[in-house]
Amino acid sequence: MKELRFDAVVIGAGAAGMAASLSVSKRGFSCALVDREDYMGGILLQCIHNGFGLQHFGEELTGPEFALRLEKDVRAAEIPFFSGTTVLSIDSEESGFSLILSSAANGVFRASCASVILAMGSRERNRGNIRIAGDRPAGVFTAGLAQRLINIDGYLPGKRAVIIGSGDIGLIMARRLTLSGAKVEAVVEIQPFPSGLTRNIVQCLNDFSIPLYLSHSTLRIIGRDRVEGVEIAPLENGAPRLEKAFTIDCDTVLLSVGLVPENELSAHAGISLNPVTNGAFVDSTLMTSVPGVFACGNVLHIHDLVDRVAGEASRAGESCADWLEGAGSGKKRAEVPLKAGANIRYTVPSTIDPESKTTVCLRSMVMLDRGILKIMRGGAEIYKKSLNWVRPGEMISVEIPAGTLGVASTAGEPFEISLNAAGEGVK
Repeated sequence: MKELRFDAVVIGAGAAGMAASLSVSKRGFSCALVDREDYMGGILLQCIHNGFGLQHFGEELTGPEFALRLEKDVRAAEIPFFSGTTVLSIDSEESGFSLILSSAANGVFRASCASVILAMGSRERNRGNIRIAGDRPAGVFTAGLAQRLINIDGYLPGKRAVIIGSGDIGLIMARRLTLSGAKVEAVVEIQPFPSGLTRNIVQCLNDFSIPLYLSHSTLRIIGRDRVEGVEIAPLENGAPRLEKAFTIDCDTVLLSVGLVPENELSAHAGISLNPVTNGAFVDSTLMTSVPGVFACGNVLHIHDLVDRVAGEASRAGESCADWLEGAGSGKKRAEVPLKAGANIRYTVPSTIDPESKTTVCLRSMVMLDRGILKIMRGGAEIYKKSLNWVRPGEMISVEIPAGTLGVASTAGEPFEISLNAAGEGVK
């Protein structure tokens, strides 16, 4: 079997994979980039709308433009790119890791490396995942598939659409369908608040007068050969009010009901996964439970903005380079567990080093116009930050300076991060 050797292998060539590989390469280490698709860029290639790049490049770009900027840097750095290549397994060995890969061009071959960066991204939840009842007609798509059909393949999937779920892809597709000549009858959301960014609610729904039904459940999809309608009902105390159910006529249903990190490969490699995020548990360096394996981007947790994906991936690449410089010695300061407290759904990372600068990402479970974020340990408040316009659909990213949380110690209580309305529980 053909065998290749690199210092690091990055799995996935979307924004996260490209940014991570650049960070590793800039530190002088050999790095390979692997993706099952034929081109770099991942999901960005079908996101032809603008709104990308303001944080990472300092200017507004479309998705393909953002991807092209990173790809040019990757090619300039002469990072090997294995396109159309699937990673079948990751196995630990004495000198690091052994990856078995497969492609039409090269057949089955092996890549050995000292470190691995996971950047496989995520996939969409589908109708089976959320168990929508009813018929099984043609015309039911995930929002991402519909986006690809319109933006890359040039097909309009339908003329009258209902979008189930208010995730960002669904909101953007509501606008895209309208601009393409279709009519979006409604967006239906089971939660009492939208799942997407506020700016997408305004720009994609409000600006086009598209109705948004909050706290409404989809009872069934109706249709024999093609979708004919969707029956929905308002929720009261978490249960649908069947006597108030009504049908919205349509010929197309788009599902925008969340993303799932692609972590089957991670699980087979023995990496511990967080049941809340479906991504890996990581420390403050973005290293997983398997020493030498790092994770970043949507495979770690679902992001709102690709700029934050690229920033996180750059940090993962730097951490990987630090690991390689230390020859995988694993010598590092003790880290303290970080728990999600009141009104916090999850935090990334799962442990932090108080003596190093750490970026903590989290999601709120409540809507607040003004909130107070606090980190406690052993009942004592050691960090506090005011936040404005907190929404569950918008990820919160907080940079905690080195030394702010005291000195690392394996003894004692974990850190607990919580969020309350300004004035509530605040001394």
